[in-house]
Amino acid sequence: MKRLSFLFLTISVLMVAACGESTDVVESGTYQGTIKEVELEKTEIYVTISDNRTLELYFTETTELTRNGQPVDFSELMEDQKVEVTVERNGKRLDPISVNIME
Repeated sequence: MKRLSFLFLTISVLMVAACGESTDVVESGTYQGTIKEVELEKTEIYVTISDNRTLELYFTETTELTRNGQPVDFSELMEDQKVEVTVERNGKRLDPISVNIME
């Protein structure tokens, strides 16, 4: 029984470590923040907003990405950029409607 408990604890710790970022879910709306991380392969960004909550945003085919009102490619996103994001909450998931690079 001790071996089973130890195995379960070990697996639990590994799963938490593998998950990485701790993210938050907010209400639908527009938020300003700073990009904490960019995952190019997944077209995903993590944005820290003013109250230190972190939003995990997976871009969709309809997410609008702009700078100065002009469309830009996802590859232009970088850590520490200031952005304004408009999100729609779907349960525990946030869908980015638009992301505007502010710098």
